[in-house]
Amino acid sequence: MRAVSQATFQQLSEAPDTPLLDLASNDYLGLSRHPVVVATAQAAAARDGVGAGGSRLVTGTRPVHMELEAELAGWLGRERALLFPSGFQANLAAVLALADRHSLVIADRLIHHSLLTGVAASGARLRRFAHNDLAQLEHRLSEARRARPQQRLLVLSESLFSMEGTSPNVPALAALCERFGAALLLDEAHALGVLGPGGRGLGHGAGSIALISGTFGKAFGSGGAFLAGGELVMEWLLQSSGAFRYTTALAPPLAAGALAALRLIQRRESHAAAEGDGSTPALPDLLKRARRWRDGLEAAGWPRPAGEGPILPLLVGSDGRALELQSQLEAAGLLAVAIRPPTVPEGTARLRLVLRADLPPGTLERLLSALGRP
Repeated sequence: MRAVSQATFQQLSEAPDTPLLDLASNDYLGLSRHPVVVATAQAAAARDGVGAGGSRLVTGTRPVHMELEAELAGWLGRERALLFPSGFQANLAAVLALADRHSLVIADRLIHHSLLTGVAASGARLRRFAHNDLAQLEHRLSEARRARPQQRLLVLSESLFSMEGTSPNVPALAALCERFGAALLLDEAHALGVLGPGGRGLGHGAGSIALISGTFGKAFGSGGAFLAGGELVMEWLLQSSGAFRYTTALAPPLAAGALAALRLIQRRESHAAAEGDGSTPALPDLLKRARRWRDGLEAAGWPRPAGEGPILPLLVGSDGRALELQSQLEAAGLLAVAIRPPTVPEGTARLRLVLRADLPPGTLERLLSALGRP
């Protein structure tokens, strides 16, 4: 979002007199308030303290950290996982592990700012390709290999782009990188728990992906982040990553909450497998509902939000129109935030609508009524 004044920030931070129905947060599965997740985090705080008190390699490691890393790696089909206090740190560490000043990084034009910060810190040269345009990526990779056959190449993309709601063809993306000998770093922050087999993300099963990054602050309803990959790259991260070594470890209650959420997601997957062939995501109903929301918005005359997941960007164009709709929805008891430049390109201001599994029935009808006609 655009930078705001202190007065505006205070206004946004103050709770309204009447509670608003949240259509903006990334708590896709509603797990941040799930009684099991909350109780597990509370028990960890009582047992291990609110904070870890030190870095992982000094005094910060608790059994729950190692348990979460092991279960997460197994669930994702990766050899190893490492926890980080934030997704920004995880992405910074991932890029620095895979690129240096001799590398060429080829990135989707809409990748997250944390990944761009990692590229800048690495000293690598950066080239972009148009959003989810694998043909242009292939051209960039071919061009790079012809120019410098031995150069280290790194490709950066996301499996679900947070402001667009769109996803690349991840198997094709991974195959393309493998063909040209380029490492692929895939940010799965918004897809985990929601997309892919059992909610494992769209990169699941693509063993050629060098690193998967993800967060617990979205579908897992907790906080913190992780990187997952093969033994060699993960050991390199452990030994060399300042973002891992020189920061206080993830708070034990957050790690415990994330572990509880992971087990709930796995339980839902097992339940779905018992009722069907096990090939559907952990919460297929959420994706069906997302399709119904897109259909409803389109039928009401609004531009159909791109993608298939729970992020539904409603493009309105001008900053003023986006802010007007935000206020209009707030007056109707709905919270949806206007996203404006520089977060998105000029002329593409939008309402970022987020569908959650715990929204009450009739929410779509309430939204359409509050929006009115385009």
